[in-house]
Amino acid sequence: MELKVKRLHPDAKLPRYGHKGDGGLDLYTNTDLVLKPGDIVPVPTGIVTAIPSGYVGLIWDKSGISLKAVHRLAGVVDSGYRGEIKVVMVNLGQAEFVIEKGMKIAQMLIQAVSEVEVVEAESLEDTSRGSGGFGSTGKY
Repeated sequence: MELKVKRLHPDAKLPRYGHKGDGGLDLYTNTDLVLKPGDIVPVPTGIVTAIPSGYVGLIWDKSGISLKAVHRLAGVVDSGYRGEIKVVMVNLGQAEFVIEKGMKIAQMLIQAVSEVEVVEAESLEDTSRGSGGFGSTGKY
């Protein structure tokens, strides 16, 4: 599969895999900024993509950044979207987090999606889980 990527800025870095066999393409920022504790900021990448129809780009954290209490929020890039990819990041820590131009800020997985037809139903079939939610399977 081919992923077409257009740079919006000449210094923007194209997404790439860190290692052969990796699942996520590294996304890079093309700006410097500081995330203060509690900040929620859309961090620009300087790129637009043409994700093929039938696929979606899912944006996930970089583990090294997550260890510093900085996470990404949101994260669905639909195949029809042609705007700049921005990674919404939140600083949940107590220290400022410095983002430098060219830094890896997230990773994007390209995955196939199934389009479904939504059908309203009067009832749903029972399952062994039922409506059990958070913690319903026990502690261990």
